[in-house]
Amino acid sequence: MTHPRTVPFTIQTRQALAQLGTPLILATCMWLGTNAQAQPHSHSSGQTLPAATASALPWVDAEVRKVDTATGKVTLKHGPIPNLDMPGMTMVFAVPQAQVLQGLQAGDKVQVTVDKVAGQFTVQALRR
Repeated sequence: MTHPRTVPFTIQTRQALAQLGTPLILATCMWLGTNAQAQPHSHSSGQTLPAATASALPWVDAEVRKVDTATGKVTLKHGPIPNLDMPGMTMVFAVPQAQVLQGLQAGDKVQVTVDKVAGQFTVQALRR
């Protein structure tokens, strides 16, 4: 028995959906691939970062507390991070671009964009 609001799919409906499904999936994948391969974008610090990442995330004021170039991490005392719904605090962030840490020292005032990548809070961009 079917639910009173349920409309059974006819063979024609299923065929029409199947014909639309593949092009729609391909178009979505192509769109996602194009955005993932955005051209680099340069900031005042001279660091090259993906344009989509840098423009989509808010800049947050922070102070460097510790730099660990061996592990690619930085400890920051940061203000609120709106995209993560995180209040200001001091914590450790991963920095996947090793060149960003060069010359960075405890006490430096910086601005960062941060996102959660693979379960880890990660600095996406940094400017001095």
